[in-house]
Amino acid sequence: MTALRTRMTEDMKIRNLALTTQVSYLEQVPLFACHFNKSPEILGRKEIRTYQLHLAQEKKLSPSSLIVAVSALRFLYNVTLHREWNLDAVIPAPKMPQKLPIIHTQPGGGARVSGLRKVLIERLSPCRLSFLLWSIRLDSS
Repeated sequence: MTALRTRMTEDMKIRNLALTTQVSYLEQVPLFACHFNKSPEILGRKEIRTYQLHLAQEKKLSPSSLIVAVSALRFLYNVTLHREWNLDAVIPAPKMPQKLPIIHTQPGGGARVSGLRKVLIERLSPCRLSFLLWSIRLDSS
């Protein structure tokens, strides 16, 4: 085990990182170093950017896999190597795509909604009806 790997392992243990996180980080750093055939201690901002492009464009990793690699490099350079970098600028994290919820509808659901509208219009005063519709619009946006 290299001195850098030992130091990084100790730093992760001191911070009580989960064992799975430690394993993931210790897998990512050697992959980064092997990509350039150099120690991470002598690699800098330019190499980190090149590596991130490699992971995103050539290896086509998912955003969650990119986040693991980015987090490992951030930990290495910020905590273990004590680099005083603006990590958000040097090692940016990818944006996670937002997934819309899946709404399962039942057959005939549209008929029930139109029936509900009819009941609401007949039974509620105009003031209460407008307030109800306004609050429904707020909840759905």
